[in-house]
Amino acid sequence: MVTFKLPLSMLLLFLLLNIFLCSSEVLYIPVTKDASTLEYIIEVGQRTPLIPIKLLINLGGRSLWVDCDKGYKSSTYKPAVCNSTQCTFAKSHACGDCIFKPQVQPGCSNNTCYIWGENPLINSFHDRAEIAEDVLAIGSTPGVRVTWPRFIFSCLLDQDMMRQFANGVTGVAGFGRESPVSIPNQLALDSRFTKKFGICLSSSTQSRGVIFIGSGPYYVYNPKKIDISNDILYTKLIANTRGGFVTSEEYYIQVSSIRIAGQDVPLNKTLLSINKKNGVAGTRISTATPFTILHTTIYDAFKTAFIKALPKNVTIVEPPMEQFGLCFSSKNIKSTNVGPDVPVIDFVLHKPSAFWRIYGTNSVVQVNKDVMCLAFVGRDQTWEPSIVIGGHQMEENLLVFDLVRRNIGFSSSLKLQQASCSKYDNTILG
Repeated sequence: MVTFKLPLSMLLLFLLLNIFLCSSEVLYIPVTKDASTLEYIIEVGQRTPLIPIKLLINLGGRSLWVDCDKGYKSSTYKPAVCNSTQCTFAKSHACGDCIFKPQVQPGCSNNTCYIWGENPLINSFHDRAEIAEDVLAIGSTPGVRVTWPRFIFSCLLDQDMMRQFANGVTGVAGFGRESPVSIPNQLALDSRFTKKFGICLSSSTQSRGVIFIGSGPYYVYNPKKIDISNDILYTKLIANTRGGFVTSEEYYIQVSSIRIAGQDVPLNKTLLSINKKNGVAGTRISTATPFTILHTTIYDAFKTAFIKALPKNVTIVEPPMEQFGLCFSSKNIKSTNVGPDVPVIDFVLHKPSAFWRIYGTNSVVQVNKDVMCLAFVGRDQTWEPSIVIGGHQMEENLLVFDLVRRNIGFSSSLKLQQASCSKYDNTILG
């Protein structure tokens, strides 16, 4: 028998690696879908004493930011000092003093630094989001609430930045890919977690979905406990550096074609790749967009192909809602375990055999008892991404974001496994 003796340093490395892999955990953050706005919201505890804060989820957000204009009170609030470690770490772009209030307060401190704050609902940005630290309780591991005593976030005083938020929402939870102070990157500083997270949005406004922080496993019940991160198709995340700071945090993927009922939709393929000169076009993923947006020329071809693939006994009707461009009678549409029996849609990724399949539960929406609409929106996207994948298409699917390997994974509908994003580990608090 042949034996090998490994150097002590290598044995220690293997031991440490084994400890790391075995000790990694998953943080569960419940996600609520607001019934009136269709926005996706998390609730965290912040400040001393802790109070509940509702935040809009923004995949491309740089940081967690909150409204500090209306009575931010905390004994542990600490603004960052200009040129401090916190300012450098957060990649602040400026320093300054309080000029908007008669006296200093959270969000308006002297000798402090700033990053950009953003509201993705109105595509608005603010350059004086004050960097600060405070206590944050966010999500939980099974049975244990997780608290960070000095979580870096940003404070805003501009009420215009609060426009279109759902009732009770007072800030944004940023999950940006590059910013050191985005939620996943900052939580990964804790050795229990990694720079990997999964989003599983519930289609119901009555039951919550979940964000998983960490490498997995990601458990839901069907009713057996299953790891929904096992059967995932991965594709590369694409960096859009030409769009400047606006796009650097966003999640772009390569969609090479679209198929409906197995047939390629005739598209202008140049719209599917990011323009290397100005950063427009391409495909972005957004939790702040309720329904997938398609460039008008893509949408027109997409709608025509979908109509062609519908059963001949389905009647096209006038859209009862302005935002949708195609609606039809649901009278002759059968039901399946993955929603209405309408033509399947494939977003083809880096090769023909790699595609994200969208079934009826994610491709159409029932607007009244007799009418369904195609849940895609046509819009002039000349200076925007040609495709913005929205929340409705992501619901009851698992999307996994691996920030180290720079890729994103897609499951198909969890309904294929008789599972749901709302049936996550029931030992989780919150």
